[in-house]
Amino acid sequence: MHVWLFRARLCNIASYGLDPRKPCPVTRHGYGRLMRSEDLGAAGIDSPRAWLVVVGVFFSSFVTLGITYSFGAFFQDMAAEFNSDSAATSAIFAITTFAFFWLSLITGRLADRWGPKRVLLVGAASLLLGLLATSYVQSLALGYVTYGVGVGIAASTGYIPMVAVVGGWFDRYRATAVGLAVAGVGAGTLVISPLSAALVDAYGWRQTYRLLAVVGSACLVLCTLLVERPPTSTGAGQPARFAEAWESKVFRRLQLSALCSGLALFVPFVFVGQYAKERGVGSVASAVLVGVLGGASVLARVGFGSAVRRFGSVRLYRASFALIASSFVVWFLAGSSYGLLVAFALVLGVGYGGFVALSTIVLTERLGVVGLGSIMGLFYTSQGLGGLIGPPAAGWLIDTTGSYRPTLAICCGLVLLALLILRPLPVAADGSLEPEPQRPVG
Repeated sequence: MHVWLFRARLCNIASYGLDPRKPCPVTRHGYGRLMRSEDLGAAGIDSPRAWLVVVGVFFSSFVTLGITYSFGAFFQDMAAEFNSDSAATSAIFAITTFAFFWLSLITGRLADRWGPKRVLLVGAASLLLGLLATSYVQSLALGYVTYGVGVGIAASTGYIPMVAVVGGWFDRYRATAVGLAVAGVGAGTLVISPLSAALVDAYGWRQTYRLLAVVGSACLVLCTLLVERPPTSTGAGQPARFAEAWESKVFRRLQLSALCSGLALFVPFVFVGQYAKERGVGSVASAVLVGVLGGASVLARVGFGSAVRRFGSVRLYRASFALIASSFVVWFLAGSSYGLLVAFALVLGVGYGGFVALSTIVLTERLGVVGLGSIMGLFYTSQGLGGLIGPPAAGWLIDTTGSYRPTLAICCGLVLLALLILRPLPVAADGSLEPEPQRPVG
């Protein structure tokens, strides 16, 4: 006998605090569909197959974002070879970050429509070609194109659209699954940044990029064997919800807050290693700081995701911003103390990891899982804009003033502003974000 299930029931965020008795955010917008229980089968919601998708997304983000965020390990050698200042050299990372987040508007939509495998294959090809081309460039301007666009496209395929896919595979364990999947970013940063520094010392930055190109693209191809459309997808593509998300005042507030934090957040990925080197710390030990940041974010992404049911997503989301702001105070006071720089990386890593893990959950609570790839792509454009402006502006200010302290003070202020913007959010009694109010029909 067929037991009929309402598809929208699958989007109840039971695993992180939404009351299953509340109307599902998806049904509020007319995307409900009847589905037979046997349609979910062995490869259904919360199934073992779903956890294989988590593994695939963990490693896709491990590779793409781990390589992206390891740029600081290459900074000094590239600046020396091209005789460029801090602002010009950091622009490579800035363009990459901008391309990563803004192209996620497209890749998120493509993953909704065509599935994650094809999107990730494009990322593998882009990573291979981009890094190989960068290893042969003879000018920094050409590196803006080869690295910024090549690696930016790869990052845009391996993270945001893939995390949205994970969200569609889970109901009860969604928060934990998303936390584990996005932990790949931190794990990749933890491993690839110091590894890159050691390889650059041994073989030079060009040969290191060639090695990362081959190994990284091969890993992404393997990840395509694990990722798959969620069973909640019809296979015909999900609706794009850019306009609907932008009409939401709460979404716009979340995005503005992310912009303010993004202006500060990416500065340490470029400059904390350089700061340490200028104070006598070795190249590998300096790169370890970014690795510590990534390692701390791994624990935070899993821990924050698991703690949502107890403390509520919005409370933890705000706490993440408070930690990020506090970290810049630690760096401001660190001076030449490597121990305090490690403490800075730990605090920032926890705050950053919480932001990444919880942003997906908060968006889902407000707007539902249907078209989540397009919603997340639109949301993260603010981070892309922050990443484009923040590091070059910081580099210019550091070169102009001869000090890091003005930059750190501004970064702290920007994150505090981001936290202030979050205060008026509509929060339920359990600490979750209230669903978008139902719009009148007709």
